[in-house]
This record gives sequence, C-alpha cells and structure tokens, in this order.
Amino acid sequence: MAQTIISVSREFGSGGHIIAEQIAKDHGLKFYDRHLLDDIAAENNMNAAVLEKYDEKPRNAFLSRRVSGFSNSMEEILAEMQFDYIRKKADSGESFVIVGRCAESVLSGHKGLISIFVVGDDEAKIKRVEKVYGLNTSEAILKMKRHDKKRRQYHNRHSSFRWGDSRNYDLCINSSKLGLDQTADALEDYIRARISQMQG
Repeated sequence: MAQTIISVSREFGSGGHIIAEQIAKDHGLKFYDRHLLDDIAAENNMNAAVLEKYDEKPRNAFLSRRVSGFSNSMEEILAEMQFDYIRKKADSGESFVIVGRCAESVLSGHKGLISIFVVGDDEAKIKRVEKVYGLNTSEAILKMKRHDKKRRQYHNRHSSFRWGDSRNYDLCINSSKLGLDQTADALEDYIRARISQMQG
C-alpha cells in the first residue's frame, strides 16, 4: 500500500477523536494523538506529565519572547518538537492516523496526506460532552467554547490557514448527521478511494 497519512482535526464534542481511532483500527494504521508526548519525553529525557500541560496550547504572549530566532515559550518549544516528530514519521515512509497538532499543515505537500475536519451540530456536541464529562448543559457549553478557542488559537499560530476553513481540508464532515460509526464508515469509503487513486 502506498504511504497513507490521515490527519483528523475536529471541533470539541464532535467525536472526531473516536472516529480517527476507528479509522486507524480498521485500516491497521498506527494512531497518534496526545500520547505521542510519551515518545517525545522518552527521546528527550523529559517528564511527559510536564509536557502535557503545554500540549496544543497557545503561547502566553506576556511570558514568552524570542531571542535570535529562538522562543523561551514551552508551548512553542513543545509544538516544534511535535512537528519535528510528525515530520520524521512521515519522512520515514510510515503510514498513520494523527489527531490534531496542525498535521494537515505541517505535512502539507506529502503525497499520501488525506486531511479531514470533523464538525458537529451544537446540540449533539453538547449532549456528548455532558455524557462524557458528567457536566450540565451550561458547563458543557463553556468547556466546548474553551477547548475550541484554544485549538483555534494554536492552529492559527502555527498554520498558514485558518482552523476549520473547509477550503484547506480534503474533506469536512458533520458527524451529527450519521452518527460516529457511520461517519467513520463514510470517511473510510473516501479514504479507500483516495488510496486506490494514489496507487493507480
């Protein structure tokens, strides 16, 4: 099979992470999400728990600065470490599924890249967040807004295009219409067609 890299970005509560896991499982691909921090920590003799505090978060503009092109922001340093990690995996020829981390931008130009953005109806996302985190409606809405704001700021800081702009992904899909399982099935049909095209 030709190298296939599937990047999945998602709105909070859309179930994009679950869908990405299912795609990886069904295609027998390695799956990378926040747990790649364990590998990065091991490679650099660092504490993964410390890195998690800075994962996919925008830098604190008041506490960070650049000197000779280098940033002292842990958010920025960790982002670059993750981008380097992703590039190495891609350059090695490995096929994988990755969630978030600006992968669709970092790996732009890789022939095997398939980029996906998962959205959802507010009502469905709120219900999922309520159920998963045991929150009431107002708490769920606040959590959704907070996480999406961080994801937007992080992405827009490190990418040449805006987070969620459909023109910059191969496919955007609303998981609320079909549900998570059937959304994954629909995406896999698309992925199989793309793989067939790449092999042809």
